[in-house]
Amino acid sequence: MKTWLAHHLASLSGALRRLLRTPFATGFTALAIGVAISLPIGLYLVVQNLNHLAGNLPAQPEISLFLSDQATARERDAIRQKIESHPAVAKRRFVSRDQALEHLSAQGLADITAGLEKNPLPDAWVLTLSQASPQELERLRKELAALPGVETVQADSAWAERLHAILDLGRQIVLLLTALFGLALAAIAGNAIRAQILARREEIEVSRLIGATDRYIRRPFLYYGALQGASGALAALAILALLGLALDEPVTRLATLYGSPYRLSPPGFAEIGVVLGGATLFSWLGAWIAVSRTLGKTD
Repeated sequence: MKTWLAHHLASLSGALRRLLRTPFATGFTALAIGVAISLPIGLYLVVQNLNHLAGNLPAQPEISLFLSDQATARERDAIRQKIESHPAVAKRRFVSRDQALEHLSAQGLADITAGLEKNPLPDAWVLTLSQASPQELERLRKELAALPGVETVQADSAWAERLHAILDLGRQIVLLLTALFGLALAAIAGNAIRAQILARREEIEVSRLIGATDRYIRRPFLYYGALQGASGALAALAILALLGLALDEPVTRLATLYGSPYRLSPPGFAEIGVVLGGATLFSWLGAWIAVSRTLGKTD
């Protein structure tokens, strides 16, 4: 056990020394790997930030129904009964014109509302629907808009549903890009390891002559590939950190203009661990394939 552990430590330290012996080549390789994998990671972070931004949006579609100022008491009562008995309406909330004006004043518009001679806002119903397709939502909007006494009907959450659909598409694209760039990372690591094998061909032949197994010969190259992947992942995280710093101020300023405290969310420790582990694993896999194929040809 001690011999096995000592050889692993020796292989790891030897691979690290070979990387440090050529700092420029190592740096450019890490930069190439970092640029390659920063695209799917960056897209993932964009999707996560959009998902966080959309987290406060209603999960169920909503409809806002505004009553006409000329609506009679009978029309208002018919609208209420229609809403209460409709099977698609999960929740309902009546917002009077006075409540709406108070809400605007509380939002920092008191100076504007105080100067109004009369309340221009209409009475309204806010309806929360059960999960419905866009076609059903539009059908219900037209049905309610045709009622006497209704001024207008607005589907407030139709755009949110589209946003969630876009986010789902973005997640699928992230998965596909991750798989493609994982294969590219394995290919980059395999080519680098192949060059290392060619440079140490005589050393490998001597090792075989004295009885070294393929597993023993393969081990240093696997560590070399794993270290390359880890260095590329660190380069990718550094690139994304710089991009985050560059975009943080413009995003914060834009959110402030819309009255939102939103800030860009950096990757968490779990996500950083996944990036480091995934890049290391794919590079190790590329190194294993390259070494196994080369050793198989030299048998």
